Amino acid sequence: MRTNMLTSITEGILCCITGQPLNVVGTVDSVEAADGYEYVEVKPGRVLRVRHIVPSRTEEPAAEEEEGEVSGRGVVHCRRRICVYRGGQLVIENLGDVVRSETLQGAGGGGEPAGTVEVELSEPSAPGEGSAAPDPSSAKRRRRKPKRTVLIDCKKRITSCKGTHSDVALFFIHGVGGSLDIWKEQLDFFGKLGYEVVAPDLAGHGSSTAPKVGAAYTFYALREDMRAIFKRYGKRRNVLIGHSYGVSFCTFLAHEYPDQVHKVVMINGGGPTALEPSLCSIFNLPTCVLHCLSPCLVWSFLKAAFARQGAKEKLLLKEGNAFKVTSFVLRAMMSGQYWPEGDEVYHAELTVPVLLVHGLHDKFVPVDEDQRMAEILLIAFLKVIDEGSHMVMMECPETVNTLLHEFLLWEPEVSPSEKPDGGRNAETSK
Repeated sequence: MRTNMLTSITEGILCCITGQPLNVVGTVDSVEAADGYEYVEVKPGRVLRVRHIVPSRTEEPAAEEEEGEVSGRGVVHCRRRICVYRGGQLVIENLGDVVRSETLQGAGGGGEPAGTVEVELSEPSAPGEGSAAPDPSSAKRRRRKPKRTVLIDCKKRITSCKGTHSDVALFFIHGVGGSLDIWKEQLDFFGKLGYEVVAPDLAGHGSSTAPKVGAAYTFYALREDMRAIFKRYGKRRNVLIGHSYGVSFCTFLAHEYPDQVHKVVMINGGGPTALEPSLCSIFNLPTCVLHCLSPCLVWSFLKAAFARQGAKEKLLLKEGNAFKVTSFVLRAMMSGQYWPEGDEVYHAELTVPVLLVHGLHDKFVPVDEDQRMAEILLIAFLKVIDEGSHMVMMECPETVNTLLHEFLLWEPEVSPSEKPDGGRNAETSK
């Protein structure tokens, strides 16, 4: 630790003197597939490493999903009215089918939204704040004409996704500072079950190339990378699994491609609020200073991201490319998290079923943020893992793999709405 800090300080001083960022550009030896990895050029000079596991199938199995189409199994009528009022109030009325599941019931969310959900829109600078007290004048305000109304009315067919189904692909997207290697246990597990699996390194992470300009790491630049990967590898039914910042890219793809995205898993992704970089953050310091502080940042991350800080967790940090990112890329990633469109309304418009997985000891994302997300989404299940923290898929791989597999195999138990207008008499204030 002490040696690493002295080295980092020395390199940081040289960086400040020369004005050149350290270790900015990553290299790739080839754009051909090698050792189970592929290198995809999403733009000229912008190459992403991708782990692509393709199962070997000797013959095409019977397509159970096609049988379901004939029988109408798993069809959900998604109807909701989203009203935004002046003063920052959002009222969501769920008017469609009620989706239930005994296997996916969990703390904070059970896939059965209240008939009317009433929330105060969050400020981008303060996501995940506590619940607002019920306002006695809420009924009066709801009688006002909203400044914006969004109507959702569609039918979605939600079916079991098995490893034997050739039209299913799983996409795993990591967050800031990670790499596809954080998914090692999940990639191995689902690959052995016969699923086609796709996991990219974000630009500047793992073994992907790292552009020299900060603009290459904005949310908008990275989302186009993920769009290119999705269009290249996507199947008829795609399941998106995101962690932390990677959840935002999953949300974007699910919103853009609702007919191709079949299910979504959000692991410690936070609340349904617009992204905006913090103005008072250590990552606003110059790159050379961050480089000097990198050993301290690594240790702080270890304490905050893992429930325990033993030899196993330290080994997870050091193994391979799991957390290989430079100070320049880290700073650019944190300052590039600007996505004002991704607010509560944007998330409320999603009709895809979502599994939210939260590590109870996560110090980056409070559990109430994921609870808020579960309330906003149309079909959502929240599972809290008591032994996990921010890197729960690395800490508790067997638990996470089981939850993901249950969700993949899940088909909804649908009940038509009981009231004539489809609503129910439950009301929640946030």
